[in-house]
Amino acid sequence: MIPYERQKLIMKRLGEVELLKIDDLQDVLPDVSVSTLRRDLKELEKNGRVQLLAGGAVKLSSVSHELGVSVTSALYASEKEAIARVACEQVSDGEAVYVDSGSSGTALLRYLVDRDVTIYTGNCTACYITGDIKAKIILLGGQYDPRTSSLSGPITEDLLGQLYFDKAFLGVNAVSVERGVTNPTHDEAAKKRIVRENSEATYLLCDSSKFNRVSNVRVFGLEGLVIISDKTDDHLAEHVQILTPGD
Repeated sequence: MIPYERQKLIMKRLGEVELLKIDDLQDVLPDVSVSTLRRDLKELEKNGRVQLLAGGAVKLSSVSHELGVSVTSALYASEKEAIARVACEQVSDGEAVYVDSGSSGTALLRYLVDRDVTIYTGNCTACYITGDIKAKIILLGGQYDPRTSSLSGPITEDLLGQLYFDKAFLGVNAVSVERGVTNPTHDEAAKKRIVRENSEATYLLCDSSKFNRVSNVRVFGLEGLVIISDKTDDHLAEHVQILTPGD
């Protein structure tokens, strides 16, 4: 089988699942060695069609679809923990903060619950936080999306329009100088716009895998934002402040 035929089959399989281990591709192409599959994947990545991930996994390069929270929680876990620690350092006691849905927001929630703060969130993983906590957590209403464990829609937007925050921490699907912040869904984009408008300061929780990428719904531009990430990016840093561990 020639490389084109192998790569076509790889892309077909990736169109059917959200995430795939390289070794699992041998179920699709059992007569092809792992080393050959890796060469095919590197060629597809070079052409911008797939993204190779830490731990030997691969996904489609486009981030225009929303990965489930069970998938995103496993991706870049250590980077998201580092981002959450930096984000927590930006919060002062007594503040009212908004924490977005998504795996990076979930990581931040775990750090903030022991702080003397008020947390507003549409991140339903907050419901699983138990025990003695210091923070006051206010869960917004809205339509529940089980894939992302998030609340959104008209009810959520109406509630957010009546609230004001000292600081907001928003999840990001893609960010680029040319397109700004982009997202797969209109509901989540609308929610983020309202939060930014009603916040004194807005931070993007963005691991570096999402740099210089584009999704299909524009949220807003980069003006006045601060990105918190696991590492910086020279191109983005010319247009927006980026905070990283150790800064």
